[in-house]
Amino acid sequence: MTKLGVPGPDQGVSGVTAVHSPPSPPTARRRPETVARTGLYALLAANALVVAVLFVRAGFGANALVVLGRLTGLYAGLLMAFQLLLVARLPWLDRRIGMDRLTLWHRWTGFGLLWALLAHVVFITFGYADMSSLDPVDQLVDLAGTVEGVLRAVVALALILVVGAVSARRARRRLAYETWHFIHLYSYAAVVLAFSHQVAVGSTFTASPAATAYWWGLWGAALTAVLTGRLVLPLGRNRRHRLRVTAVVPENDQVVSVHITGRDLHRLPARAGQFFLWRFLTRDRWWQAHPFSLSAAPDGRTLRLTVKAAGDGSAALRRLRPGTRVFAEGPYGAFTTLRRTRPDTLLIAGGVGVTPIRALLEELDGHAVVLYRVRTEADAVLLGELRALALAKGAELHLVTGPAAPDRLAPAELSRLVPDLTGRDVYVCGPPGMTTAVLRSLRALGVPKRQIHHERFSLAG
Repeated sequence: MTKLGVPGPDQGVSGVTAVHSPPSPPTARRRPETVARTGLYALLAANALVVAVLFVRAGFGANALVVLGRLTGLYAGLLMAFQLLLVARLPWLDRRIGMDRLTLWHRWTGFGLLWALLAHVVFITFGYADMSSLDPVDQLVDLAGTVEGVLRAVVALALILVVGAVSARRARRRLAYETWHFIHLYSYAAVVLAFSHQVAVGSTFTASPAATAYWWGLWGAALTAVLTGRLVLPLGRNRRHRLRVTAVVPENDQVVSVHITGRDLHRLPARAGQFFLWRFLTRDRWWQAHPFSLSAAPDGRTLRLTVKAAGDGSAALRRLRPGTRVFAEGPYGAFTTLRRTRPDTLLIAGGVGVTPIRALLEELDGHAVVLYRVRTEADAVLLGELRALALAKGAELHLVTGPAAPDRLAPAELSRLVPDLTGRDVYVCGPPGMTTAVLRSLRALGVPKRQIHHERFSLAG
């Protein structure tokens, strides 16, 4: 199969010779995402050390199994607090690391938490059973019935087991996001129950004023982060900006652009490449939140999202009426120019994944090359805007068409279209299969990992 509408390597759109923009200023040696990631690791390591010191100072005074049970319980509490921080959606972390990676870390931390809790229950139960001569099941029943807080801990563990089960990859694929999210809310109940258990029976918690202050401070900081990022900031921003739909513009039979305006949008810290969780406050859809990227760089006056009908929620956007109120959470994501390490850029888009790519092209300086992968030219959303932007900015635009196989963005083809790609930052956004194939090609071509930027717009990890 041939490629249609692909300019030569030395040409921009419509055969116009590409004009290079002035190079960007040198980027900082320490990348923002590296600083944020290192900060999180250091924070976790420092707290793990504090927990160990407080545990040793509290003394042991029991058999080895009970000692191990208490220690695994303390580290389970630390992991639970760290999980809350990862999903608090704090702007400083999200802009540097990205919601997709934070959510993925939250998921894997959750599995670590689950194993720590199971170890805590097993060690404690067998340890006390060894001292009382009861069998482990009877010992657990006895502890739940006679020791304050243990029954609450058992309930908390049951809730976490349920949340862990629905977080497994196969289960998440079968559940609607709203169902998954509703079940996941029970993890907050588990947090409260687990903390009340620690307050009631945690010997390390009450071993010294320093230990008590530490654990209250840890849980207080984690819950404050969640309340700030997921409640206070969204409510405050929506009250300030009062977003409304101004126009709904069909781009083709399956894709529609929604234009939104509001008050003081110049104060909204949104950047090209980011996304919001959008709730359109209609009678039948107000309860659904969808992650859609901005398809134009924010200009302080309007916001625009461009969406392909992939389900009932996205298909219903075509029926939105001007004036519809909008509740938006965000902006989220680290798929922005903040990640740049090189003056020049390669932007690779597939299908409707072109929306953040189009916004990034509008904001980027330096020389840019855009590769837009679609089945046919008729499927190329916002192609006219891309051509106009490429012409205005002296960028190269390559429209790569044809069936999914053979791969049109294999290493040899990427090298032909962009001979200097190893010296560029590369932004990739498209369907999962295409994105995976492109990332594999980039690695095969030796593009440094720090220059490759991609983001999965997913809420469930």
